[in-house]
Amino acid sequence: MERLADVIISLRANNAFKYTFCVVAFLLALFIRMALDSVLPPGFPFLTFFPAVILSTLLAGLWAGIVSAVVCGLAALYFFIQPYHSFVLDYGGAVAMAFYSCVVAIDIALIHGITRSLERLRQERNRSADLSRRAEIMFAELQHRVSNNLQTVAGLLLLQESEIEDAKARHALQEARNRITLLGKLHRKLHDSSLATVDFGAFLEELSRDVIQAAGVKGVECAVSTNGVDVSPRQFIPLALIMTELLSNSLEHGFADGRCGTVRIACGKAAAPGEFILSVEDDGAGLPPGFDLQKTRSLGLYIAKSLAQQIGGHLSMTSDRGTRSTLRFPASA
Repeated sequence: MERLADVIISLRANNAFKYTFCVVAFLLALFIRMALDSVLPPGFPFLTFFPAVILSTLLAGLWAGIVSAVVCGLAALYFFIQPYHSFVLDYGGAVAMAFYSCVVAIDIALIHGITRSLERLRQERNRSADLSRRAEIMFAELQHRVSNNLQTVAGLLLLQESEIEDAKARHALQEARNRITLLGKLHRKLHDSSLATVDFGAFLEELSRDVIQAAGVKGVECAVSTNGVDVSPRQFIPLALIMTELLSNSLEHGFADGRCGTVRIACGKAAAPGEFILSVEDDGAGLPPGFDLQKTRSLGLYIAKSLAQQIGGHLSMTSDRGTRSTLRFPASA
């Protein structure tokens, strides 16, 4: 329907085509009707003129259709209604012309109404497309400003951090700065991606390198294993923040004594259909005795738990030789 509207409107905009088409349509209708005159029984003077009027109205417009209807009616009256070769009307001719006038008037009115609807449809479509483009530009600008503002806040926290002597306060500011920096990066990632889903697996390796570099931990290697994990933009930021908190927790507590080791991050489909698993496992010191994730006072783990609930997931932590954190979350949320 939209393509038909575009074709019709473009043809109507060409004046040379409109006039040429109306003349050709009339002459062709007259020629065919004359060729069929010896074949058709009496009573069909307008047979070939109806299509000419309809097509002229459709492709050339209202007034072209009206002119075509008048010219075709006069030609039918002159050549094919008794008395022939005359514009004189007897009773039968008057009835035939009245019938013709009613039919073409209805045809022209219907076609004009349809074409007006098609024109309005095209205008609304163009208006919607324009509004959509404006919304995309405004959203992109908003995302850009959010990213820049987050980077500015992170820079201010870095300046403030250098003036604080208390180790705990400096550490808290550093964690806050790292989270804000990550949020800015995630916003920019979503802004740069125009897809309905984000390849979270491909992003994990880059994100893990950034977290380890920001933590300043030496002698800890990170191995990332992923298998086709595409998440929605709504899940992307919470999942990235959860993974960052879990990895930071492993680096801070699992390797707090300067020991070397490995952190393994895996993300892929779970055995249950429609579910993914994200795991962060280290061979560090492990969890402290009596650790309970539901009762922990760690701000980072509290954030991770809250974000897991936000996307409909479940976070658990176990300790054997090191610590294993597992997040199960639905394929879409």
